[in-house]
Amino acid sequence: MAVKIRLQRKGRKQMPYYYIVVADARSPRDGKFIERLGSYNPNTNPATIELNNERALEWLDNGAQPTETARAILSNKGVMFRKHLQRGIAKGAITADKADEKFAEWLEDKAKKIDEKIIGMKDKVSADMKSRLEAEAAVNHKRAEEIIARRKAAEDELVAAAKAANADADEAEGGSEAPTEEVSPADETKATPAAE
Repeated sequence: MAVKIRLQRKGRKQMPYYYIVVADARSPRDGKFIERLGSYNPNTNPATIELNNERALEWLDNGAQPTETARAILSNKGVMFRKHLQRGIAKGAITADKADEKFAEWLEDKAKKIDEKIIGMKDKVSADMKSRLEAEAAVNHKRAEEIIARRKAAEDELVAAAKAANADADEAEGGSEAPTEEVSPADETKATPAAE
């Protein structure tokens, strides 16, 4: 029986996640499987991978063949590197202690790279958000200036129209009527007793 380590699709449309399973090569993709080794969620960034490394290594040692995607996932989690180190121990090219040291170093480097990627993504998102806010503030400032300029222009037009109306009214008053002499109240009191 040919045994494969492969992915079994789960999740809804456009949002898949996968189980990493050991299954007979002849069984359907989402059908019967022998053992579930973990899960893989490509919807997160970086992708979330949960894997039982010990069981995956045992199945590889027993002859299970991973698919291309499963091999990439196993390689990402260090299972393939560990298998490589075990082969070196079996041949006598490396000691078990040295292999454990190399694997620990590899795990540290991998964790550091993942942390750097997460920090870089957060910095990129914050820089992007900052640039968006600055652009929005510039647009708002420009709009405010335009509104102020429009209001000032409207006020200037109203003042000019009022001045023009006053000037027209002054001309109309001054041109149609003859100038009249104004009599002061003192003159009126003087003139009335003489008439009596």
